[in-house]
Amino acid sequence: MSSTEHGNTGNGAERSKKTQLVYRWVFYGIGLMVLAMGLILNTKSSFGVSPIISVAYAPSEIWHLNFGDASLVMYVIVAGIEYLLKWEKFRPVDLLQIPLSIVFTRFFNLFGAMLPNPEDLGGRILCLVLGIVFTGIGAALSMNARLVPNPGDGIVQALSDRIHKKPGFCKNMVDVICVCATLVIGLVAAGRPVGIGIGTIAAMICVGRVIAAYNALFGKKVARLSGMEGR
Repeated sequence: MSSTEHGNTGNGAERSKKTQLVYRWVFYGIGLMVLAMGLILNTKSSFGVSPIISVAYAPSEIWHLNFGDASLVMYVIVAGIEYLLKWEKFRPVDLLQIPLSIVFTRFFNLFGAMLPNPEDLGGRILCLVLGIVFTGIGAALSMNARLVPNPGDGIVQALSDRIHKKPGFCKNMVDVICVCATLVIGLVAAGRPVGIGIGTIAAMICVGRVIAAYNALFGKKVARLSGMEGR
């Protein structure tokens, strides 16, 4: 092969990598937005909030705190636990989860203000279903990009890597722990469960399954487009 052909091949490979990187960032950005939307839709259903968000929602309701600020504190704590799980696999770029959390939780306040609160039962059920689906798809997209996950998904991926179980299964584990923590907070501080309802249980059961279903249906294609296949 001539030097010209070698050069053309190298340029083509370089363009392909750049295209894959663009796809990777696009899928990542879409994932975070879809995830934030899903979490707020779940909250808007009034059937109980998403499991991991419930840990921030309960204190915000009990002590009348800003929901976005309470979520930020919760995400910082979760990021600390994630770093311990990763330990030797910790990357300096993982520290970006903290500023990411600041931006991500501002979208909670934004979407919370933009989206109406449905009053009829049908609208509430639709909010719950869409919330679960969006949360699962958004989590899968952002986690699979392996860039800077929000701490809620980062801890799921770190746990998956640590115990060598699929992310959907680990998402279910994290959700159960969060629901238990929220129940304790509510019972101790308010004498009753706060933020926990049938929607929380539905999300706890179904979001992990949505992640698994999404990865089975679209995971390989998205991974191929973003250059993450086999990683």
